[in-house]
Amino acid sequence: MKKSLKQMNFKRIAPLFFGTVLLLTASCSEETESVEDGTDTDTEVISATELQYSDETEMISEEVTTIAEDVYATDEISLTSKFDYVSDHLPDCVTITTVVTDTTREKTIDFGDGCELPNGNVLSGIIQLSYEKDMEAASKAIALSLENFTFNGVAVEGSADILRVRSNENGNPQGTANASFNATWPEGDTASFEGTRTREWIEGYGSGFWGDNVFLITGKRTYIGREGNEFVKEVITPLRREMACRFIVSGVLEISRNDSTASLDFGDGTCDAQGILTQPDGTEVEIFLRRFWKK
Repeated sequence: MKKSLKQMNFKRIAPLFFGTVLLLTASCSEETESVEDGTDTDTEVISATELQYSDETEMISEEVTTIAEDVYATDEISLTSKFDYVSDHLPDCVTITTVVTDTTREKTIDFGDGCELPNGNVLSGIIQLSYEKDMEAASKAIALSLENFTFNGVAVEGSADILRVRSNENGNPQGTANASFNATWPEGDTASFEGTRTREWIEGYGSGFWGDNVFLITGKRTYIGREGNEFVKEVITPLRREMACRFIVSGVLEISRNDSTASLDFGDGTCDAQGILTQPDGTEVEIFLRRFWKK
């Protein structure tokens, strides 16, 4: 039987048609998996999942330098005043050892195999500090390093140099930290965080009660995410950290990747784990920042 032209054309194009359908189906499936896994897409600077990992890494850096500055402040106040000063920031399960040389004071802050802080974070390992012996100096360089250190099960390596100023232009103590930390989560995910952050101690200095302390945070850092993407994070409106709350309560952070910029607004001062992430196209998403909080 003689075949029609339509039949011949259909047989020729059918494999191409079904092959294209299969490719499109696979492509859609891969794209769906990418979004569900939290991988960044072309329409967003950073996914909600990656932002949570980034926020955790930033929280670790912030808390480590906060502990360092509190231990230093305890020394500073005790040695330059006429009264014994004790901070309630660190619990009894932390052991602090001081070695004084001709020129330096060396501090070993040992959290043992696991020590829970008042804010609920559990730390293990050691933070080492070293700074000049003269506590009357207007400014002081503090060297910080970590040994076998974990933060809520996340293994952390790295170091920081903190420039401590007893009184800035506003009359407040201030610490500017150049830090570099690498974090490894128990499931094997890794991330790194480095750059400069300035913390101005605006309320509660010298009270001995950590819960009334308030800081304003500024700075710019680079975050390398789990998938190797590089993000630049810069504070546009100072971040307000009230130590009575375990979250940033206000301020705006800009996050840039591949010449695109998103912003993260931490809110109006309410103590919660929520923030508003705005993508370059104006899309706003309310997210929960996973700063080691328990539902």
